[in-house]
Amino acid sequence: MKKTRSYSCKDVEMLMASKTIAGSFKANISELSPVRTDWTEQYATELIARIDTAIDTHLGVDARKELRNATANLIAMLGPARRDLSFLKTQIDEDFRRESARREEILRTLGFATHLKAVQTGNQEALIQLLYQFKTNLTEPLRLDIEGKGVNPALINRIVGFADTVSQANVVQESYKSTTKEISQEVIDTFVDIYTEIIGICKIASAYYRYEPLKREQFTFAKVLTNLVGGTRSTISPTPQP
Repeated sequence: MKKTRSYSCKDVEMLMASKTIAGSFKANISELSPVRTDWTEQYATELIARIDTAIDTHLGVDARKELRNATANLIAMLGPARRDLSFLKTQIDEDFRRESARREEILRTLGFATHLKAVQTGNQEALIQLLYQFKTNLTEPLRLDIEGKGVNPALINRIVGFADTVSQANVVQESYKSTTKEISQEVIDTFVDIYTEIIGICKIASAYYRYEPLKREQFTFAKVLTNLVGGTRSTISPTPQP
């Protein structure tokens, strides 16, 4: 009987998220091994190897390496960009606290009002949109107005620079994600088996780490996937909670 995909994200996204979760599983195997007799370090190592083999089958070795590099480069930029944007927003709030209408106009014009809340939850697409709107709408008079309050021009320059570099890195990442081969039924079966196994691990491990939210997130498939691919994925099936 043919198996259909039990996940709604792309194959490569599912595999990369599964690889990340399997890595967390192996990193925490000393704590998790008492939970089940078949959860051993050897099992964790073999699981990662099976996922790597599936990724090679789907993408090819070279594409897999490039995707990892592109993803790593993008992730390396996201943190500093978020930090600088939040820092600037805090200064705008303080500098224009006696001019509430002007403050709200600035935050709306530069994209903070629309996108910042989503950016703070880790939404990659919202961050790219905020950076793009910031760069596009930052007129010279507006910039002088903000800098006139005491904001360091270097901070604004960094944010403008992030608008280009983050956008370019995102395009590179997406181009490698779209590199696929013809997928046979046998490969689909392999993918579904991996996904099912990973979700099983997530259910049990997230229950085990119920009172440790940082570790529990490492075993929440939707959270891991969102961190990898960015954006709010309404089509992602969340890890069932016990």
